[in-house]
Amino acid sequence: MAGCLYFTCHRPTYSGPLSLLLKASPLIDELALYDVVNTPGVAADLSHISSVAKITGYLPKDDGLKHALTGADIVVIPAGIPRKPGMTRDDLFKINAGIVKTLVEGIAQFAPKAFTLVISNPVNSTVPIAAEVLKAAGVFDPKRLFGVTTLDVVRAETFTQEYSGKKNASEATIPVIGGHSGETIVPLFSKVSPNFQIPTERYEDLVKRVQFGGDEVVQAKDGAGSATLSMAFAGFRFAEAVLKASQGVKGVVEPTFVYLPGVPGGDTIAKATGVDFFSTPIELGPNGAEKAINILDGVTPREQELLNACIKGLEGNIKKGIEFAQNPPK
Repeated sequence: MAGCLYFTCHRPTYSGPLSLLLKASPLIDELALYDVVNTPGVAADLSHISSVAKITGYLPKDDGLKHALTGADIVVIPAGIPRKPGMTRDDLFKINAGIVKTLVEGIAQFAPKAFTLVISNPVNSTVPIAAEVLKAAGVFDPKRLFGVTTLDVVRAETFTQEYSGKKNASEATIPVIGGHSGETIVPLFSKVSPNFQIPTERYEDLVKRVQFGGDEVVQAKDGAGSATLSMAFAGFRFAEAVLKASQGVKGVVEPTFVYLPGVPGGDTIAKATGVDFFSTPIELGPNGAEKAINILDGVTPREQELLNACIKGLEGNIKKGIEFAQNPPK
């Protein structure tokens, strides 16, 4: 079995349901929660669940981060704050980027061999931040750093279920590549498996729905929240995939945002796109990202247009993350 560390966050978000899913998983024998408040209480609540995982909750005092991280095989980072009234997106980026930077510095020191799964938005920038921090510490292994883009895949599966005909929507394979925000999200409906057709008159709406599905939830909640339960499910699904592959299960493939030059097969994709960070189907194994699968060949002209817009957006997002890591605000 694999140990698992989970960073929660002090806000009503997907951290609660995600910790519940992780506690219930038979693949996890230890689960440590870390946050600036509330974690001992959350851990006590979850400890009453009759599952395999032993659970602990830590606060910053008394070397809590060190104790939470030491011995972790996998670290899941959904930490961050929501955007507040009067706060610019740049303000939000600086706060969340700073949180991720601090947590990854802890990983570099106390759990350098752990699989690190970054959910904290904006993933297109926070994963490059994490990579730079790990590089600076001399412990960067690109095969063990992942940006979690699974929610985009889950939405694509769900929104096209009427066409795939699958009772369980997840049985259809729908590659979603690129990044994890707006136009950087590119569903490749031409490469679904088993093959099915999207009606021409529905295509653009479905693409937009996958790219901006989060807006639906925000609107349905009247601005009082965003996607939490679906994000928890997606985060758990990817964490479970990494754990299964690490324990020897073969044929585990999931799209995820990785540093392409450090993953076998990634160089070809990096040359084709011109970016070093990109979400693409990854074959997972005991050492993490075993192989980056190139599915760019044979995309349709419309998908190529979507890819062009994606790459333009990614270039700026990646640069912003790297610059933040190298020159953090004082």
